[in-house]
Amino acid sequence: MEDAVLYQRDDRGVITLTLNRPANFNSLSEEMLAALQAALDKVAQDESARVVVIAAAGKAFCPGHNLKEMVGTPELAYYQKLFAQCSRVMLAILKLPVPVIARVHGIATAAGCQLVAQCDLAVASDNASFAVSGVNYGLFCSTPSVPLLRNMAPKQAMEMLVTGDFITAQQAKERGLVNRVVPLEMLDAEVAKLVDSVLAKPRAAIAMGKELFYRQREMGIEAAYQLAGQTMAVNMMDSCAQEGFTAFTEKRKPNWS
Repeated sequence: MEDAVLYQRDDRGVITLTLNRPANFNSLSEEMLAALQAALDKVAQDESARVVVIAAAGKAFCPGHNLKEMVGTPELAYYQKLFAQCSRVMLAILKLPVPVIARVHGIATAAGCQLVAQCDLAVASDNASFAVSGVNYGLFCSTPSVPLLRNMAPKQAMEMLVTGDFITAQQAKERGLVNRVVPLEMLDAEVAKLVDSVLAKPRAAIAMGKELFYRQREMGIEAAYQLAGQTMAVNMMDSCAQEGFTAFTEKRKPNWS
């Protein structure tokens, strides 16, 4: 059997992680979570990595946790371990120094919707649909609510959480859950366009910026400005900023290679 997550890396440092259990729509089984964690850990050790794309094989992106596994082990300790494992995966995405892009088609529900929300960027096909549907089965999607609330307006997030209703790709874009929506046949090209835009920028600046972006969001405004100012000062001392501003004054393209 092929790996649960396929790891592909090109010579530009673009890494594609493909959820590869299409028979169960790429549910976040224990196997899948472990494989995704291992892949993200591998990316974290790759100092020349530039962008990560999380994609999925088959008809769907991800329906969330594997319900058969969850029902099969009705023990508090098991559930605590499972949700902690999933949270570690989500935090690993946040902690990577490179942008992580979700390539979404088909359904992304419950923890699958959480995965989309946790990625830094998301591009969806127009046939994609999203829901946090645990409440339909008596389980409020508490862990998916964490990144959902950090992407969407509170009332929009709460409506999804208390109704379990699906929203379309276009609604997801309007509400801030995804960045771009295109026809399915254009999905790869649109992801590639976004990847190319990131690759044209210096890795060091993006790494500093991503860390700052998430840290300052949890702070009061004064502390956020203090941290942001310090980050910009350090960034200005980096060779990438020095080259960028020198190139601007010399009216040429910067050379970050």
